[in-house]
Amino acid sequence: MNVVKEILINYGYLCMSEEKNRISFNKGYTEYGFSERVYHLHLRFLGDNDELYFRDYLIENPAIAKDYENLKLNLWKKYEHNRDEYTNSKTDFISLYTKKAKQKYGNKYRKYFSQ
Repeated sequence: MNVVKEILINYGYLCMSEEKNRISFNKGYTEYGFSERVYHLHLRFLGDNDELYFRDYLIENPAIAKDYENLKLNLWKKYEHNRDEYTNSKTDFISLYTKKAKQKYGNKYRKYFSQ
C-alpha cells in the first residue's frame, strides 16, 4: 500500500488518515474551504468492510440516512474550514450505525471477500 500512497501524493492527494488496515486520501481542500471539485479515496485491506455495512444500513433505513444527511449539512456549515472536526463530529453516528449493521447483516461480505 505504500507504493499506492506515494503515487497518490504525487498526484496531489493528501493523506488524511492512516491506520493499520486503511488509508484515506482527499483532494480539493484548501485553507479557504472546498475547491470546485473535491475527491475522497478510501483504501482498505481485504476484509475491512465497515463502510459497506454503513452504506447498506443507510440504504435500508431512509430515516437514518436523512438524519445523516442533516448531520453532515449542519457540520459542514459549522466546520467548513476545519475538515478534521467535521470528520470527528460524524464518528459517533457512523460507529453506532455500522455496529447495528454488522449485528443485522452478520458476515454478509465474507462470501465476496473471503481471505
